[in-house]
Amino acid sequence: MTERITVSAASENDAPTMPSWVAEDTVTYAQAGVDTAEGARAVSAIKDAVHSTYRDEVIGDIGGFGGLFSIAAAKDMEDPILVSGTDGVGTKLQVARLADKHDTIGIDLVAMCANDILATGAEPLFFLDYIAVGKLRSEAVSQVVAGVADGCRQAGCALVGGEMAEHPGVMDPHDYDVSGFCVGLVDRAHMLGSDQVKKGDVLLGLASSGLHSNGYSLARKVCVEGRTHYEVRLPRPELDGQSVQDALLVPTRIYVKAVRDAMHSCPGVIHSLAHITGGGITENLNRSLPDDLNACVEVGSWSMPPIIPYVCRAAHLSDTEALKTFNMGLGMILIVDPKHADDVIASLEASGEQVTRVGSIVEGSGEVTYDFASPLLPPAVAAAPAQPETPPAPEDRNKERDVFYEEDADAEEDDQ
Repeated sequence: MTERITVSAASENDAPTMPSWVAEDTVTYAQAGVDTAEGARAVSAIKDAVHSTYRDEVIGDIGGFGGLFSIAAAKDMEDPILVSGTDGVGTKLQVARLADKHDTIGIDLVAMCANDILATGAEPLFFLDYIAVGKLRSEAVSQVVAGVADGCRQAGCALVGGEMAEHPGVMDPHDYDVSGFCVGLVDRAHMLGSDQVKKGDVLLGLASSGLHSNGYSLARKVCVEGRTHYEVRLPRPELDGQSVQDALLVPTRIYVKAVRDAMHSCPGVIHSLAHITGGGITENLNRSLPDDLNACVEVGSWSMPPIIPYVCRAAHLSDTEALKTFNMGLGMILIVDPKHADDVIASLEASGEQVTRVGSIVEGSGEVTYDFASPLLPPAVAAAPAQPETPPAPEDRNKERDVFYEEDADAEEDDQ
């Protein structure tokens, strides 16, 4: 039985003012703030990008109630294992929104999911995305999805479906959030894992492209808040001529094809793998270790994109704090058989990766330790001399505000 609730007011003045359309007989979805016609235009705009990711196993097309994907290839495996992963991009979205640049966020989204399931040795098969917006704009959404499609092509997986949800009254009109879901496949006999790691194994670090998609609540606080649009778009010698905005928006590197090629060319040589995300090297590499061995990382043995020391210095981070916050220039670390490490390096470099020996496996208790024979951060580059006060060009100004202020920076969650 439905309960009837009656609300009474002492006078008409106490009653809330209701929109004019509430008294009408019909209230449309558009009047409630959801534009289904714009949603249809958005779906039409992304079709070509979605189709560009399709593999032979994809069945049907977008627009159905579910994405269809054949796993007939699993019949040739001894013990096929499905591997799934889901993630988002975190507060890097705030930088993209403030810069009004949305074409690389989708790459970040795929990378966070596909690199995670790669850590088991799995091949990513298909991907789905979820985009929530305050007010749907087909052009902006198509930019995001174009980035997702680009990421899927890089990872070799198919974009088989997704959801665009308009949330009027819940999100501001220009706000949006994205999340992704990836499924991969691996034969149990070829899985990577901590149980295969042995004393004496070598750590091979793959260069990151920047901060990737972690630590942005801190990076925004020290590099964006309180600065004008002109400042964050100004080329800086400390960033090799990039602006802060562009350096922060460099998309996450996707390692899938390079690592899987190395697995095929050097079977059984790669024992375990760590995707360096939230928690940095300290709190991710240990996830790939057994309880009786440590990973000893040789600090200073690799180079890093300039945005990383730039942010660390701006935040006055200690080495310990930096190593458990950012990837510090290593987006992925492989644990490999020392006898065949050169073969793995050759394969990875042939795929375009920058590879460095960054340490080894020693006796211990499942922890990451550091050998600080060299400084963690490279020598600081001298900042540019103070610029004269020159009014920024019209295209460098924001119509809403000239200074970025983030009152409540959202805390980023570490991987579960």
